[in-house]
Amino acid sequence: MEKQKDPLHGITLQKIVEQLVDYYGFDTLEEFINIKCFKENPSVKSSLTFLRKTDWARKKVEELYIRTLPKLKTL
Repeated sequence: MEKQKDPLHGITLQKIVEQLVDYYGFDTLEEFINIKCFKENPSVKSSLTFLRKTDWARKKVEELYIRTLPKLKTL
């Protein structure tokens, strides 16, 4: 049997962060996920640096992205 398709397959962390920032903005992302890189001098670059080193935070961002995907597809 074929496994269900992974919604993150083939999508870079950078693309995920950029799409979430475009859709929500850093202010809203900070409310959803309480991490410093979304609060203090937020940028895609600093967020990627942090998320690549921090598994639990990256997981939270990926989970938010998966929950947001249906909204992103309607844009």
